[in-house]
Amino acid sequence: MPLRSTREHGHTTALCHGTRTLQYGEHVSRTPLALAALSTAAVPGLDAQSVRVGDLVGDYDVAVVTGQDDQEWVVRAPRTTVAGAALEAEIELLDALRLYIDTGVLPFVVPQVAGYALLPEGGRAVVHRRIIGSNLDVEALESGPGLAADLGRAIAAIHELPTSVVETCGLPSYTATEYRERRLTEVDEAARTGRVPSTLLRRWETALEDVSLWKFKPVVAHGDLAPDQLLVDRQRVVAVSGWSEARVADPADDLAWLIAAAPIEAVDSIMEAYQLRRTELSDSRLAERAMLVGELALARWLLHGVRHRLPEVVEDATSMLEDLDEATLEEGA
Repeated sequence: MPLRSTREHGHTTALCHGTRTLQYGEHVSRTPLALAALSTAAVPGLDAQSVRVGDLVGDYDVAVVTGQDDQEWVVRAPRTTVAGAALEAEIELLDALRLYIDTGVLPFVVPQVAGYALLPEGGRAVVHRRIIGSNLDVEALESGPGLAADLGRAIAAIHELPTSVVETCGLPSYTATEYRERRLTEVDEAARTGRVPSTLLRRWETALEDVSLWKFKPVVAHGDLAPDQLLVDRQRVVAVSGWSEARVADPADDLAWLIAAAPIEAVDSIMEAYQLRRTELSDSRLAERAMLVGELALARWLLHGVRHRLPEVVEDATSMLEDLDEATLEEGA
């Protein structure tokens, strides 16, 4: 069967030309067929039959390759030098996490790299088997001992890992003070854009000046948890992927998106299970800080648009900041 390239689940058909690589300054973009060729070079015996574009993750080209035995493989190649360095650190971390999976410390699996392919411009593409499961549907989470509780336990298990797991891989490590200062810098930079409503800005500044809110013990944080990084099956979290942003930092980072997006009754189950799974947790303002971290994500989205000169992102972030400000004013009325 000839190798073909497709986009599934409503995406448009991909137009590919062999294994041609397109270069844009420091950025390199590869076609799905080029990624399929890399996968066959990385995994001995892999006979690629078809390929489709995978979910875009940061500065990476991603494709899902189907072999002759219908086994699916994920191939990921960095577009930039910075992404390549982050991928190397992630590869080392994934290898270190295997011990904690094998011993049951982590109640889920992570991608296991099956092979590498050297890239002409330097660095490596990586290939791993596609893990079977469904992406988490945050809005469908319900209260009780089911998936919401399992999600809380899974995140707590990550936060219980020894920080040396991340530090020895060369990934970032911050103290609580350093992390609060990073947030202050982000808010100051966002304020200079003139697009953050004044009342919202004052509330953020007050929270950041409240030192007691930022008294937390830094933990191993995934750093980029989202529905497409979590695979679930039968009310359980079965896999967690996308570890390139892992760091020793604020545990609130991994909880903020859930507190913002999940139904309130599910949030209670998540937090209860999380707290029961953690040992010696003395962070009484964790949920409060997580809510703030979720709001500050809008400031980072705004800064992303400004730094990369993306007017549509800037306008989107501005609109969401205005909505948040309006909702906050209504709550305080």
